[in-house]
Amino acid sequence: MSRLLLSGGRFTHQTHHMYALLLVDALRLVTPFIRSGEHPKSFQVYFKGILKTFMLLLHDFPEFLCEHYYQFCDALPLIAHQLRNIVLSAFPKHMRCPDPFLVNFKVDTLNDISILPVIAYNFAQNIQPPKFKQNLDSYLRTRAPVTFLSELRSYLQQGADPGSHYNIRMLNALVLYVATQALSTLNNKTNGQPLMSSITHSAHMDIFQNLAVDLDTEGRYIFLNAMANHLRYPNIHTHYFSYTLLYLFAEANSEALQEQIVRVLLERLVANRPHPWGLLITFLELVRNPNLKLWSREFMSISPDVKRLLTTLTRGCPHIPNAPATGQQQQTQQQTAIVKP
Repeated sequence: MSRLLLSGGRFTHQTHHMYALLLVDALRLVTPFIRSGEHPKSFQVYFKGILKTFMLLLHDFPEFLCEHYYQFCDALPLIAHQLRNIVLSAFPKHMRCPDPFLVNFKVDTLNDISILPVIAYNFAQNIQPPKFKQNLDSYLRTRAPVTFLSELRSYLQQGADPGSHYNIRMLNALVLYVATQALSTLNNKTNGQPLMSSITHSAHMDIFQNLAVDLDTEGRYIFLNAMANHLRYPNIHTHYFSYTLLYLFAEANSEALQEQIVRVLLERLVANRPHPWGLLITFLELVRNPNLKLWSREFMSISPDVKRLLTTLTRGCPHIPNAPATGQQQQTQQQTAIVKP
């Protein structure tokens, strides 16, 4: 590992790429076992080694994980929450992520929040066929052809993954590609000062809102997970996807979408630590913001287990409006309840 990742000079990029491919192969090897739920002794030993390898990378080579996270998330099944959290928790060694539990914390004021992260993978190549890519680019520029949104679901179902009705790799690529195009347009309009409120009425958000409404339960779950994969350390992608997820929650025309957003976030939070900074920021905004009215949603009453879990996770977090009473306010050291297994 050290020979490949610490090599200097002009071969650094090549060796990093080679090691990333080896790890992708390792993850694809465990994927069938994770999906099937069959865990023989040999798999348990192997998977334990995979976890240790990625924990070592998180500790010693976080920049490597930051740059190659997309490939690793692409190779992991949706239910591998702990391993995905390890990958997404990486942040550059020089960075200090602010405490997300601060009461008056404002993401917009962070210096690092406007930084564009490096992704060492050409994810746009996964958007196929070429005609679909051309129609996508055309719609993002001119909102034409007008039939694009109605045909989007059928395109995403072509070349579906085993055990799914959707092409998950293409859906992952589509989500990030639309976001990067939105940020590029936004940056040009605001002279390097992105304003998240200006992304709502755009062709990019049209696509996201269409996916949230038109996809069935399975497709919407894959779509929301694709967005959550970019809730990482402070950068412009984290900011964009956090804002977009909360916007979709606020503007949802049904509680089914809102319930799935809560589910996607909770599934990652109840997994063992570590948890990505952006995931915590998004979840805390969801439970703290009175305008989102999370605690009064019907699914919170229908599902007492979910409400109990949310109450446990938010116990000790200050200023959570309309949350169920939790007794005496917890001390500061107990404010990490959200990140406990």
